[in-house]
Amino acid sequence: MSNYNKVILMGNLTRDPEVRFTRDGAPVASFTLAINNRYRQDTETKDDVSFVDIVAFGKQADLVKNYLEKGAPVLVEGRLQQRRWEQEGQKRSKIEVVAQGVTFVGAARRGGGSAGGGISEEESGFQGFPTDSGTEGDIPF
Repeated sequence: MSNYNKVILMGNLTRDPEVRFTRDGAPVASFTLAINNRYRQDTETKDDVSFVDIVAFGKQADLVKNYLEKGAPVLVEGRLQQRRWEQEGQKRSKIEVVAQGVTFVGAARRGGGSAGGGISEEESGFQGFPTDSGTEGDIPF
């Protein structure tokens, strides 16, 4: 039996993307999507919001940094990844989505450009992200 790891999400950025660089100088953009799920309970309409951390690499990271900001609607295709590290003697882990494609929904906001832009993982040159990377910080959930 083989495994399958694919995620497709559409939501809005909760904050401006944060960009850092790998040791090799490649850009890495991190952002969080708010994904709303509206449902009815009895006669009342309710909203349930999920927050999902996304990471994009290479040219894709540059596009995210240059054209997206807090509140921007975006569609992300990617895969789930669990990162593990140790902090202050405690083992930590975090599940995030590694973006393999980012599609801008609606008009781009920063730096102009047209709606519906995007770039795939293959075009960005991203070759993978090690799961044992030492990342500091608390898990937001």
